[in-house]
Amino acid sequence: MAEKSGFTAEERAAMRQRAKELKAQESAAEALQTVLDKIASLEEPDKTNAERIHAIITEVAPELKPRTFYGSPAYANADGKVICFYQERAKFKVRYGNFAFFDAAQLDDGTMWPTAFAITEISADDEKRIAEIVKRAAGA
Repeated sequence: MAEKSGFTAEERAAMRQRAKELKAQESAAEALQTVLDKIASLEEPDKTNAERIHAIITEVAPELKPRTFYGSPAYANADGKVICFYQERAKFKVRYGNFAFFDAAQLDDGTMWPTAFAITEISADDEKRIAEIVKRAAGA
């Protein structure tokens, strides 16, 4: 029996979502509402984690613009490049959410540095760390 190859159903769904995002020419208000709607639709603990991350980013890096990226809450710079995003655990049936950064994030530290963090829940200390990382990533 030949082994099936190709994309999983979850990967195909993510690609369809990304195609919609690229086609959509959302205003800032529509993009924000899309992110808020996505966060509201998440299961716990992802919902609380995404709400807290959104609040931190809004406070410490208001220049980053909310949008979705492959269906996940994301934040882009003035050039429209995604700096960071939160990927909920349920999407890929894993035990933790993923808070990750892309190359436009100003996180360079020598020749090696972290660009993603596994999150099960966010403590007060984690909030401080997220705020520091987001400020740095945004260039503040």
